[in-house]
Amino acid sequence: MSSVKKEVKRVTTHTLQKMKAAGEKISMLTAYDYSFARIIDGAGIDVLLVGDSASNVMAGHETTLPVTLDQMIYHASSVIRGIERCFVVVDLPFGSYQSNTEIALASAIRIMKETGAHAVKLEGGEEVIDSVKKIVSAGIPVMGHLGLMPQSIYKFGTYEVRAKEENEAGKLREDARLLEQAGCFALVLEKIPAELATSVSSSLSIPTIGIGAGNGCDGQVLVMHDMLGINTEFKPRFLRQYLNLAEQATGAVQQYILDVKSGNFPNEQEQY
Repeated sequence: MSSVKKEVKRVTTHTLQKMKAAGEKISMLTAYDYSFARIIDGAGIDVLLVGDSASNVMAGHETTLPVTLDQMIYHASSVIRGIERCFVVVDLPFGSYQSNTEIALASAIRIMKETGAHAVKLEGGEEVIDSVKKIVSAGIPVMGHLGLMPQSIYKFGTYEVRAKEENEAGKLREDARLLEQAGCFALVLEKIPAELATSVSSSLSIPTIGIGAGNGCDGQVLVMHDMLGINTEFKPRFLRQYLNLAEQATGAVQQYILDVKSGNFPNEQEQY
């Protein structure tokens, strides 16, 4: 009897819009390679973000700034090969969209053509509106990002909560409105007061994804290495660690070393 492979219903921008309308929360995590993408997609995640946080967690840099467009394309291609269902968004890295709209569009096109990803994400509000419009006009979905913007860390000078003062909060509200009008299908709101994030989320027709922005957003995102406890140094208030993988992996490696040195591995059943 032949087996028929069950058809997988893919998550799309339309799916995410319907989830917001229905009040169904959107789950989002980062991924950077085939193996973890396969695991996370198989677990049922809605959205995978190939984040420029690869600069930190994969390459060991202090900030997200050093990661290149070629490196983002490599990571995104690996992730795409590991998924069947979820929606994959790729960060446009620092320097690939800020200078002018033509470069921004060319960067987005490279990501879409060379990786098979479904959308791109960029940081900023009014300052990048022309680039957002240019990319969207080419048929490429764009996710915005407001609040704490890691690519601008040297401008901010701190990773503290953003938009606590009314003038910055007012600009964020206006930037969110402008990004929606420019055609963004969703927004990430990072490390802003929960009350502000709730207000912005309710004012928009597009979904908001929070990270350190409270539970009033339409969804949540975390860096995979943080929530799995691979990165043990990063413990902000908003992070819920679901596993201590660093500790478990260390124990496994130590046991392997003991087994090799004692001659216990490989045993008779583990050789030919």
